[in-house]
Amino acid sequence: MNALIYYISLPFIYLISYLPFSLLYILSDFLNFILFTIVGYRKEVISTNLKNSFPNKTEQEIKTIYKAFNSFFCDWILEMIKAITISRAESIKRCHFTDTTILDQLSKENKQLIFVMGHMGNFEFGGPDVDKHTNYKLSVVYKPLSNPYFDALIKKKRTRHNTGIIPMRAVYKELLKTKESKELTATTFIADQTPPKNNAYWTTFLNQDTPVFWGTENIAKKLNYPVIYISIKRVKRGFYEMTPELLCENPKDTKLGEISEMHTKRLEQDIIKQPEIWLWSHRRWKHQRPIEKT
Repeated sequence: MNALIYYISLPFIYLISYLPFSLLYILSDFLNFILFTIVGYRKEVISTNLKNSFPNKTEQEIKTIYKAFNSFFCDWILEMIKAITISRAESIKRCHFTDTTILDQLSKENKQLIFVMGHMGNFEFGGPDVDKHTNYKLSVVYKPLSNPYFDALIKKKRTRHNTGIIPMRAVYKELLKTKESKELTATTFIADQTPPKNNAYWTTFLNQDTPVFWGTENIAKKLNYPVIYISIKRVKRGFYEMTPELLCENPKDTKLGEISEMHTKRLEQDIIKQPEIWLWSHRRWKHQRPIEKT
């Protein structure tokens, strides 16, 4: 069944991927109408997330963000498909660093890095600019898909422009190999997914009790790799800017939870500035904070 679904879908996926951006966004507008106006895709989840995250906003303000997110979400889906065939030059044109000073400085010190970011904007377009304008080879930590055929397609897409991918279960083992490597690496953690509630760092994020994966902090402290937050801003439709910010140069010297708190709060700032480009459709707050034993 997995193979059947894949091979039926593949021609349509590539047809969409080869569309010029002008037609891609016309298709996105149509998808937006079908998905949100007709179907009402995850309307309750999105609306609840927005209301709980921004309790001081009016109903009209929430509706405005909701509609803007719907439009972006459809753009994002089609941009992810576009990334399968997009050229290196076009990708760099559409998502690039505003400044690489801190990355240049750390590369001169031969520092391996950890990048941390959230589901903001379109991070799929960013890899080629890292490869072209920094001294780092980019790798992205990811969770393999259950369908092996689509998983292979995602791997192919993400490694087209010299970006590596590392399964979550193998990340520490793989990063140990970089410790003595002459090749400088920057390993990216998408850190705003939902971990099991009893094995997480708990904080207040967007006015709600929120669990955070320990992985970014634990690996940064074990390897003492500087932690760089990658801020993504949507400049206009289909165009993004990335800004690297040094969060922590010596993770081993930090207190428990300090790194997790830093990157979570930094992401929160970006979401407040451009709420429509964060992934509101996932059930980020499905767990309640465990009651501490006395």
